[in-house]
Amino acid sequence: MVLRVTSNGLYCAAGDFHIDPWRPVARALITHGHADHARGGHGAYLATDLAAPVMRHRLGAITLDTIRYGEARQIGGARVSFHPAGHVPGSAQIRVEVGGEVWVVSGDYKLEADPLSTPFEPVRCHHFITECTFGLPVFDWPDPEDVAREINTWWSANAAEGRFSLLGAYALGKAQRVLGMLDPTIGPILTHGAIEATNAVMRGQGVPLPETHHVTPETDLRALRGALVLAPPGALAGPWARRFRPASTGFASGWMRLRGVRRRRAADRGFVLSDHADWAGLNRAIAGTGAETIHVTHGYTEIFARWLTEQGYDARVLRTEFTGETLDDGGEA
Repeated sequence: MVLRVTSNGLYCAAGDFHIDPWRPVARALITHGHADHARGGHGAYLATDLAAPVMRHRLGAITLDTIRYGEARQIGGARVSFHPAGHVPGSAQIRVEVGGEVWVVSGDYKLEADPLSTPFEPVRCHHFITECTFGLPVFDWPDPEDVAREINTWWSANAAEGRFSLLGAYALGKAQRVLGMLDPTIGPILTHGAIEATNAVMRGQGVPLPETHHVTPETDLRALRGALVLAPPGALAGPWARRFRPASTGFASGWMRLRGVRRRRAADRGFVLSDHADWAGLNRAIAGTGAETIHVTHGYTEIFARWLTEQGYDARVLRTEFTGETLDDGGEA
């Protein structure tokens, strides 16, 4: 096998490297900067040049080499290349070829283009290791322009009544995508420190973002009623968020497609927005690879594998420690 799961993660014996390992290894190839895929403690890292700044920000002083999309590199007996995944800036699918057999590790991905990420590109292979975070037909993403209108309408109504609009979104990728959707004429945009730090990295890479104001203990919130407040989902359940009163709370997540999730989170509004592929996107991506063998990981694995088998694929469940999109900052911690 070109790739196999070990106690440390996905391992390529021919190249003696791991892909997105969950325990410390000597050499790690990283698909993107979310914490369930890019962890600390590895001897050496390889990631795209576009993912490198946020990885250094999150992981500190690491030994990190970079590679451009489409560039091929020989590592031992394996030929590897990184290809756009469309998930967050710099995210990649990793292609590994050994003896003419090609495997592709998807990492996290989405097919829907956005202004931040290099659009997803299908990569032909024999074996495709795919996430299936949202691997059920109920997950069908709306047009992002419609979601943007919903968010701005909600914010505008709250601002008119002097309420803060607290919106939960992942600090890397989702928050910046939301920022690009906002109408700054409605009012000021306030940010949690985790999001503002990531904004600074993105701005340093030339990503255009609207003006934001980092919330500190010195911030005079009384003068900012009606602002939109962007924070990681976990922060909305703690003391940090209780400073903003009166307020309406919302979440931007693919999980908002499920009404029960929004109720359990006691959210006033749920906005269906994800950086992962929906049901149709997963199926389209898999078909685009031409792969006959599909390994499914992190998500509705058993159900999705059964569906793929019914469609004629050799589908297998691959047990990993990736988490995909959650509402408790699991991929961000």
